[in-house]
Amino acid sequence: MRNLKVMMAYRGTAYHGFQIQPNGITVQEVVQKCVSKVLNEPVIIHGCSRTDTGVHAKQFCFSVKTNSTIRNLNFVRGVNGELPKDISILSCEDAEPEFHARFSCKGKEYLYLLHCSESKDPFTTDLAYHYRRPVHIERMKKAIPHLEGTHDFQSFCASGCSPEMQTVRTIYSITLEKSGDKLEIYVRGNGFLYNMVRIIVGTLIEVNEGKISVEQLDGIIQAKNRLLAGRTAPAHGLYLNQIFY
Repeated sequence: MRNLKVMMAYRGTAYHGFQIQPNGITVQEVVQKCVSKVLNEPVIIHGCSRTDTGVHAKQFCFSVKTNSTIRNLNFVRGVNGELPKDISILSCEDAEPEFHARFSCKGKEYLYLLHCSESKDPFTTDLAYHYRRPVHIERMKKAIPHLEGTHDFQSFCASGCSPEMQTVRTIYSITLEKSGDKLEIYVRGNGFLYNMVRIIVGTLIEVNEGKISVEQLDGIIQAKNRLLAGRTAPAHGLYLNQIFY
């Protein structure tokens, strides 16, 4: 039996996240159906991450075991021929039998995209967060060292986090890149809690607005209290940008 490592990208606007669930159409449901058709056997795909409703992915990995002898290039072409226009298979390769898209993952990078302007951009309404207030980039950058490193990020975990969950994570880097009306926030780490990146972005936004001071950040982390951190930024500005194995 072969074990395939597949990279794809998708626009999450029309989907209730990646993982199959009963209350709406998901990326996994759509992709799994198309992959099964091309492989001519029922299969289950295992994703590298759970993404929320409306969240996008520029690089998303899934693994799938199959008895098919289909060439990897033909797999890419075949599945892309079945998929809707908002999902694309980027590559396919044979992996070691023990490879698992989620459990073999060493780290991830998320991108959060803001359109910073008084006027909305009709071409990015579901692809970037429209932010109308002035951006004080240096103020936000001063907050970054307080969020990088290994911490208990319970204050940055949404209510969906279970009490038994391990909430210590390592943030390798947070990078801000401003160009014209576009602000990109890159967050790279070894793993992320439920809504963690969106709460980090919301906290940086509140630092920008003066609602949270840079001096408060260490105390917010130590308090392990979600109510003290910033708001949860909207889902449609978030992208799973890179996966590291």
